[in-house]
Amino acid sequence: MSTTQSPTSAILILEDGFVFHGKAFGKRGTTTGEICFNTGMTGYQEVFTDPSYYGQVVIMNNVHIGNYGITDLEVESDSVKVKGIIGRNLEEQYSRFAADHSLQEYFEKQGIVAIDGVDSRALVIHIREAGAMNCIISSEIADINELKKLLKEVPSMDGLELASFVSTPTTYTLGEEASPIRVAVLDYGIKKNILNCLVERGAFVKVFNASTTFSEMEKFKPDGYFISNGPGDPGPMHYAAETIKEILAAKRPLFGICLGQQLLALAVGVPTFKMHHGHRGLNHPVKNIVTGRCEITTQNHGFGVNPDAVRNHSNIEITHVNLNDDSIEGLRLKDRPAFSVQYHPESTPGPHDSRYLFDDFFAMMQ
Repeated sequence: MSTTQSPTSAILILEDGFVFHGKAFGKRGTTTGEICFNTGMTGYQEVFTDPSYYGQVVIMNNVHIGNYGITDLEVESDSVKVKGIIGRNLEEQYSRFAADHSLQEYFEKQGIVAIDGVDSRALVIHIREAGAMNCIISSEIADINELKKLLKEVPSMDGLELASFVSTPTTYTLGEEASPIRVAVLDYGIKKNILNCLVERGAFVKVFNASTTFSEMEKFKPDGYFISNGPGDPGPMHYAAETIKEILAAKRPLFGICLGQQLLALAVGVPTFKMHHGHRGLNHPVKNIVTGRCEITTQNHGFGVNPDAVRNHSNIEITHVNLNDDSIEGLRLKDRPAFSVQYHPESTPGPHDSRYLFDDFFAMMQ
């Protein structure tokens, strides 16, 4: 039975002073974070549970969110990781017989504050022009001045280390221990279906906390290292860059994605930067300039690698570029078995154009 609460007004305020009014959805309360938008038309549950969204309030571009309900199986982590949700039509009714909950029930259970009935098209246009910024949603405080005061206390995403908040607290394994391929995974916010892509190819996988040392992981005797996606600014993650330097010095096969690409870049002296509004969605076109083939990719990142520094680095080969803005989407080192991409090649949700990258990683290890 639905635990729907009576309709209540809600307020969304952006850091630059813009105010949007709507209806309360999910838990009644107040939440803050960096506002961003996702262009995907499906897979909302996977988006909500993606650890890379930790610390962010997400605008869902698709008009109807929640219309096929929630199932306990379609998650990328053990809980919702977004700080809040903004939508045009957040649906309580759902039509899929296999669903376990409504979106309203799910948000209440997970403690997620959301706002419904917002002109998401106008809001996304504003963010595209003004850039990512902090915001506040409240369905319990009506005083706009009070909300603006609370909003001023929210730290900027620029300079914020968040990976340690979503990394696994304990080491765990997946797959068959007798497998001839062993992969050590540094968890900065990894998604379950990325791990599935490794296990499905026959790997015995051991997942380590973000702060684990290279020497500790070497005890596992891995054939390769996987550097995961994750939230926040890579700049303050000096501990991670130092670990990757040690992996590279040992010439171990390495594959990094998203935050993993940014950390690989930092490890070889290439700086990162905060993007104007980031890439988030299931439909970003990327060209593999090695093969000449194009891929439709799943992405979720607000930081990138400095393109000039990459192009001027004598030991880096650019392998992928974004066809929308020419940003660096993939690179590999010329003298080490190490490569990375800026997107999520497991693509859940999304097209599977990029899953060959896992095969490339396995070929490198073998």
